[in-house]
Amino acid sequence: MKQAYPIPARAGIGLKPSHYRDALDNVGTIAWFEIHAENYMGAGGAPHVWLERLRSSFPFSLHGVGLSLGGAEALDREHLANLRTLIDRYEPGLISEHLAWCRRDGLFFNDLLPLPLNEESLDIVVRHVEQTQETLGRRILVENPSSYFAFETSTSEEPEFLSELCKRSGCGLLLDINNVYVSACNNGFEAGSYLDTIQAEQVGEIHLAGHAVEHLEDGESLRIDDHGSRVCDAVWKLFEKFTGRCTGVPVLVEWDTNVPSLSVMLEEAAKADMILERVSSH
Repeated sequence: MKQAYPIPARAGIGLKPSHYRDALDNVGTIAWFEIHAENYMGAGGAPHVWLERLRSSFPFSLHGVGLSLGGAEALDREHLANLRTLIDRYEPGLISEHLAWCRRDGLFFNDLLPLPLNEESLDIVVRHVEQTQETLGRRILVENPSSYFAFETSTSEEPEFLSELCKRSGCGLLLDINNVYVSACNNGFEAGSYLDTIQAEQVGEIHLAGHAVEHLEDGESLRIDDHGSRVCDAVWKLFEKFTGRCTGVPVLVEWDTNVPSLSVMLEEAAKADMILERVSSH
């Protein structure tokens, strides 16, 4: 079994197949990699050959998108078993999933679908997180979603829901600041006020990403969490403000569509590191 290298409190990037070779030329420059669990659920093949090589030089975190923690149905035991196999094989420093659902009646939807924030949903998610942590033998982080509308049946605000989830299940929070900003713009609340109510001690990792703006026929705009561009200035400002009271936490710069060269991703990570250094020096 491999040693679980801890994730440093620096900015890492998502591992992309197009960057496998270049990554090995940047040992010492790249702080850590996030790998998407579902891309590596299989016994072997070229992707695992590369992962084995990269794992000897870089810390890994494991980020899942298919567990459906917020779904009303029972968790997929085969999916959980596959996650456990990956964890045993690569010993990631952090493990994370989303506050969302993506399975119904045996069907998998290629979207992270939202759920109402109420006591019934909380009970389901707590139960699923506890089952996941027991099966994996590890604590997980749960990521706040990007949202495009609010449920009338919600009875709590998202930071309150997430905080209670952490308290009841023992999980931590993966705080995606871009998701907060996208949701705030789409639903008409203040992103800064949202972040002010987050309990910093529950945050185990921070995500940053770019997003797209879709202009609608009625003159309104919708922000889409597509991870396909550089982090926008507003998100950088929110990040700098939040890290003033949440230090020592790893940061990930996501870029999953329109993937650029490795050098561009490293520029974004370097910008995040500069902000971390500036905040820590004050």
